[in-house]
Amino acid sequence: MSQAWIKLVADHEAIDQATIAAQTVDQMVAACLAAAAAGDSDALFDLGVVTSTGSHGVECDLIEAHKWFNLAAVRGHEEAALCRADVAEDMTAREIAEAQRRAREWLRATAPRNGRHAA
Repeated sequence: MSQAWIKLVADHEAIDQATIAAQTVDQMVAACLAAAAAGDSDALFDLGVVTSTGSHGVECDLIEAHKWFNLAAVRGHEEAALCRADVAEDMTAREIAEAQRRAREWLRATAPRNGRHAA
């Protein structure tokens, strides 16, 4: 009986740790998105890395990765331009066009926050 109780406690602790880890990832991604919306090129680059590798609980999405790398490159992040080119090698022309469309959409959506007027 005591072994069953120990197993339940251990399982409960694992669930709590997993929940905490998920909340931490969500908070990290939210903070990164907020910094990206403010024009932080490192945050834009980090989002590209996360979406291109599928790390930190974020699903791998090359269209989103290209978008984030493109936005970071526009902000002057040199490594982002190289990563964008690497990601593009595994994408179709339509996927690249979609990534570019999403990047333009992001710029329009965040323009007022960055002190610019939407085009």
